[in-house]
Amino acid sequence: MIERKIRVAEAKDTDQLMQLMYQYMDFYERPRPEENALRHFIGRLQQEPCSGLQFVAEQGGSLVGFATLYFTFSTLQLKRAAIMNDLFVAPSERGLKVGEGLFQACLQHVRSNGYAYMTWETAQHNTAAQTFYDKMGGLRSDWLVYEIS
Repeated sequence: MIERKIRVAEAKDTDQLMQLMYQYMDFYERPRPEENALRHFIGRLQQEPCSGLQFVAEQGGSLVGFATLYFTFSTLQLKRAAIMNDLFVAPSERGLKVGEGLFQACLQHVRSNGYAYMTWETAQHNTAAQTFYDKMGGLRSDWLVYEIS
């Protein structure tokens, strides 16, 4: 059996992480950014972990999933807060608890660092993700999400 490890992304992961992030963007039918822009983005998170970080799932030397946390603040609780902005598992690895491992790594980071909470969102049509988050103990928020471009 091949061992799976969940860990913080490192510079050596950039090329494989980029490929996973492209798959993630394809899933949500978003345009792919230029390679240098994505490479710079990943590097920035690795160089500035106080703004956010990425966890990766590694299996047999290959990355099979990732999760991204961004950090902000909660005025109501006077603490830092985390936003899990991305959670993606390669299609061939779904159903094998990779997502659970990534989610738990994010949650453990949030709890061990005394953050107020971790939030996330998913598309309304992504019922598989909703089922997963319900299973992980997530509660649907009373807050509505707005956005503007």
